[in-house]
Amino acid sequence: MAVYYRDDAVQVTSESIRAGGRVVALADVTYVWHARGRTTLAVRGRVLGRGVLVLLLSLPPLVALLCVVSLVWSAQARGEWILALVILAACVVGALALAPFLELPLGWLDRSYERGNRVHELWVQHHGREELLLSTPDALRFGQIYRAVQRAVEQHTDRH
Repeated sequence: MAVYYRDDAVQVTSESIRAGGRVVALADVTYVWHARGRTTLAVRGRVLGRGVLVLLLSLPPLVALLCVVSLVWSAQARGEWILALVILAACVVGALALAPFLELPLGWLDRSYERGNRVHELWVQHHGREELLLSTPDALRFGQIYRAVQRAVEQHTDRH
């Protein structure tokens, strides 16, 4: 028996699909497909959190740009270019020193996009019935499971 995918809730083998406490034998599966499910509160929260994070990451550069324009304008009016250049250099050095700390929020943003922004459903037809086997908002995990089910069904069909 070959195992195509396994986690704590789903197992796809060369003989069956186990998900949500149900077991479906591959010999009984006639068709597999996926659909978009209803959006859940968790998915909406993820999308809202992503928007807030993008806003928070975008504000400091915009504020810095306004400060630079204001500083240049002020230096031009007063003729204090040396002081303006020192301030700009200090701000650039400070920004470069803080840049590595962006790794954490950018990692959160990246994982948010990997997990997706909708609920994915895995459906099978067996014994003449359509049955929902899995519903998850995690796009990466769903893709792995769906590909495993496709491989298992293809391999089972090729052997029989």
